[in-house]
Order: sequence, then structure tokens, then C-alpha cells
Amino acid sequence: MAPYKNLEEYNIEVTNEVKDRFSRIIDEIGEDVNRDGLLKTPERAAKAMLFLTQGYKQNAEEILKGAMFKEDYDDMVIIKDIEVYSLCEHHMLPFFGKAHIAYIPNGYIVGLSKIPRIVDVFARRLQVQERLTHDILECINDTLKPQGVAVVIEASHMCMMMRGVQKQNSVTTTSGFRGQFEKIETRNEFLKLISSDLS
Repeated sequence: MAPYKNLEEYNIEVTNEVKDRFSRIIDEIGEDVNRDGLLKTPERAAKAMLFLTQGYKQNAEEILKGAMFKEDYDDMVIIKDIEVYSLCEHHMLPFFGKAHIAYIPNGYIVGLSKIPRIVDVFARRLQVQERLTHDILECINDTLKPQGVAVVIEASHMCMMMRGVQKQNSVTTTSGFRGQFEKIETRNEFLKLISSDLS
């Protein structure tokens, strides 16, 4: 059996700088950064943070443009239940949930895997859910120039669950609509379809 190989790549200089900062944080909160369980924690935390914010180094528009195909199809395309993991910019705690995205093509379709990829590009930044919804919506609208775009995100926020009001079962829903989805009948069709279990 081949040995495990971690395919993640990190800038060594940046990783070491972030690692040193995590070491200081651990020390400042009163822990012993030199005890066995914490010896590699600063490096792991640094790599986790760099992974979770890699969206700053990615271009969502270029991802979409790399998989646009001319096609006459002009009915609704929906990709629903896309997993979303992001970091709240206010407390740097996770928020997570699902995105539901639809567009109506206008001469071009896009490879289906690219929609979840652009969700990740914007989610892997320090975010608020409202801006995340807007970023995804405007990227698809500006790049594909479809007849319409719809984005709905449902997420739970650890900053509400672990601290502050400590509400465990609250879910935040944000939405955005452009073009044909601003018409109530098209919007309702989309909302009905993302709520349905078609299996």
C-alpha cells in the first residue's frame, strides 16, 4: 500500500508566520504550548486557516469561463444542496449549511461542477452570509450573462450556537434573484423545486 501523501501545498514562510502567531495565542490564553498534545497544534492551526481562506487566491470568474459551452438550452438549471463551509468574519467561527443555485441559460451553459467550485471560492474567505450570497449571485450573473440567476443559502452559525445568544437550532436563510427570477412565478417554481424531494 502506498504511503499517505498530503496534497495540500503551503507557502512555508507564510505558514511559519501564522504558526508563530498561533503559538503566541495559545500561550496568552494560559496553555502550555510545549506540552505533548499542543506541540504541533500551531502548525496544524496555521495550515487549517490558510486552507479555509484559500478563496482569496482563486478567481471564480475564470473558473466559470473555463467551462462555458454554447448551447441552445434555455430552461431552468438547478444545483441544490451544495455544502457550504465558511468562517464568520466577526468571530472567525464557522458557519455551515447548504446553497441552492439556479440559472436560466442565455446561449451558454456551464459545467455543473463549476457552480459548487465558485461557492467554495467565495466561502473560503472571511465572510458574512449576506455577502456570500451576493458574491455568488453576481459572479454567475456577470460571467454567464444568463436570463436569470437565483441563490438561496441556509446556514447555521457557530457564533450564535457556541457563544452570544447560544441558540442551537436557529438557521439563517439569505437569498438573491436576478433577471427572470425577479418574476414571482419563476421564483416560486425555483423555491418549490429546491424544497421538493424528487428522489
